[in-house]
Amino acid sequence: MHRRRLLHRTLGLTCALALLAACGKKKAGSARLPAGAAVLALGDSLTAGYGGAPGQGWPEQLAALTGWQVVNEGVNGDTSAGALERLGPLLQAQTFDAILIGIGGNDMLRGLDAPQTARNLRALADAARAHCSHVALLATPAPDALRAAAGRLGDAPFYETVAKDAQVLLLPGIYAKVLSDRALRADPIHANAAGYRRVAEELAEALQDAGWR
Repeated sequence: MHRRRLLHRTLGLTCALALLAACGKKKAGSARLPAGAAVLALGDSLTAGYGGAPGQGWPEQLAALTGWQVVNEGVNGDTSAGALERLGPLLQAQTFDAILIGIGGNDMLRGLDAPQTARNLRALADAARAHCSHVALLATPAPDALRAAAGRLGDAPFYETVAKDAQVLLLPGIYAKVLSDRALRADPIHANAAGYRRVAEELAEALQDAGWR
């Protein structure tokens, strides 16, 4: 009888620990977003859709794929510092159900301090999380002409660190994959119409895998 009680207690403790572990693995902002959800796409020229037809950037195409109302706040040439300045007024003007942040490429192209870029990204992620639970960081590849020519671009490493520390969803490799394919590029650092379509498709799939849709 004593052994049976001990076994029951052990099994109960094991189940409780398993439940706690499962809770710990649950990602913030994993609830499904309904059709019509307001989504902010904050970024630079890759968000604005430079290199493609007007109105055919990935935010507009993501809206068509998901049924969300995606607001394109991509600004050509913008940096992480500029996006940080813009975010506050945007969040005061409208309530968003989700925020997608894709910025930092111009910081790298201009040789700006990488740790400062990472701090700006962290500040963006923190401000976004204070506004809504669904926040994702879209990684940008580190500029490298040789790797681009070889079709082997890779994300700058600080995106993974920021996403982990800020506890936001990381969307890795999407820009890198598109910009590594000459057929999907308008120039060495921008996608073309087909490229932005691919970005939108990859994002829609990744966000579905994350439970957003």
